Amino acid sequence: MNEQQFAALAAQGYNRIPVTLETFADLDTPLSIYLKLANKPFSYLLESVIGGERFGRYSIIGLPAHEWLRVNGRECAIVRARAGGQTETLEHVFVTDPLVFVEKYRKRFNAAPIEGALRFAGGLAGYFGYDTVRYIEHKLELDEHALKKDLIGTPDILLMLSDELAVVDNLSGKLHLIVYADPAKPNA
Repeated sequence: MNEQQFAALAAQGYNRIPVTLETFADLDTPLSIYLKLANKPFSYLLESVIGGERFGRYSIIGLPAHEWLRVNGRECAIVRARAGGQTETLEHVFVTDPLVFVEKYRKRFNAAPIEGALRFAGGLAGYFGYDTVRYIEHKLELDEHALKKDLIGTPDILLMLSDELAVVDNLSGKLHLIVYADPAKPNA
C-alpha cells in the first residue's frame, strides 16, 4: 500500500486501515510465532479446527492489545495500556445493558477490507463469560448480592482491540503480518 492508497481509504471514512506484509512461515509454527511475538498479557493464539478433528487453515496470533473493554456486572470500562505496564481507564460507566455498550464500542471502528479476505483479521477478540446470559435472558437476573463471589476476578466480558496480528496460513505456509493504522493519529 502506498500513501495515495492509504489517503484514499482514509477519505472513504475508514479509521482502521490494515498495513500488511506477507512472508513465508516455513521455519516456524503458530506456537513458536506466538512465543516470539506475543507471549504477554492481553495477547492470544486462535487455532481453527474443522469438525473437531482436523486443523483448519488459519492460526491467528494477536499481539498484546493496547486497548480493551471489560464488563463486570453492569460496570463497563475501556482501558488502554501505557508505558511501563501501567493502564489508563478511558471510560468507566454503569449501564442497564452491557451488550448495548459493547455494540456502541464496536461501532466506533470502521476497518478497511483486506485483499484476500481473511475470515478474521483483527477487531475485537476475547470472550463472553457464562454469566453473560443474564444480560440476554432477563428472568435469570439475580440480585447483585445473591451472586456468588468471583474468587479469581474474571470479567463477565473481556474484548481486546487487536491492532497487530500475525496470521499463519497453514495451507500455503505463509505468514501475514497485519498492523492497523488510524489515519487520524500523527505519523499513521
